[in-house]
Amino acid sequence: MRRKNQQRQAKGAPKWMVTFSDMMMLILVFFVLLFSMSQIDAQKFRAVAESFNEKVIFDFYPSMIPMIDPASQEDETKQHIEEETNAGEGEQDQLGELLNEIESFLAENGMENVVAANRNERGVVLVLQEQVLFNTGEAVLLESAKPFLNKVGTLLTNVPNPVKVEGHTDNRPISTVRYPSNWELSGARSSSVIRYLLREHGLDAKRFTSIGYGDTRPLAANNSQENWQKNRRVEIVISDPTYSEENNY
Repeated sequence: MRRKNQQRQAKGAPKWMVTFSDMMMLILVFFVLLFSMSQIDAQKFRAVAESFNEKVIFDFYPSMIPMIDPASQEDETKQHIEEETNAGEGEQDQLGELLNEIESFLAENGMENVVAANRNERGVVLVLQEQVLFNTGEAVLLESAKPFLNKVGTLLTNVPNPVKVEGHTDNRPISTVRYPSNWELSGARSSSVIRYLLREHGLDAKRFTSIGYGDTRPLAANNSQENWQKNRRVEIVISDPTYSEENNY
């Protein structure tokens, strides 16, 4: 009896196989349903297929960062440089013309010995000796100074450049109620020149800077009457916009 039962049990598939087969069938049906519900975008499919054959897949999709054409960027850079160069050359021409007019005015009025005009990296620099502008120890403009300052004011209306007016003294001390030291005197003199230009010619005050150097920047050694006279001066600097003071400290 036992042998017959063992033979009967050996016939057919094991019971767990039936369960496993049912499970596999269900999984197959599940994937078939998913596939039937999906839609294939033919255009995207071709793009993906071609990307693997020829290019990187990311080349087919737009980037969040805009693509810059190196050639066009180079052209824009060259154009920008040319515009800046042309603008700089135009301003250089204006300063050159301004210097020529000032030199002509000085020659016509015999002022070459008391007013110097030159051009350097700072721009056009006008050096006015004390006797042209002020009495010794004072900061009130003389009447004889006004014709030249009027010429400067007229020229400044034709150019937009910033202007620095710098007061300088010799090293001999001064101590008055109004000017306790050369610092106050040099600052007052530069301010007097600016006030006159603004009042008489309606120039924009934002263009001007007043500086008093006292006796810290002499042109000559403070050891004689002649040299003291050279050091007592006011300088009007019509600035070259390409010049930077920071690069010279």
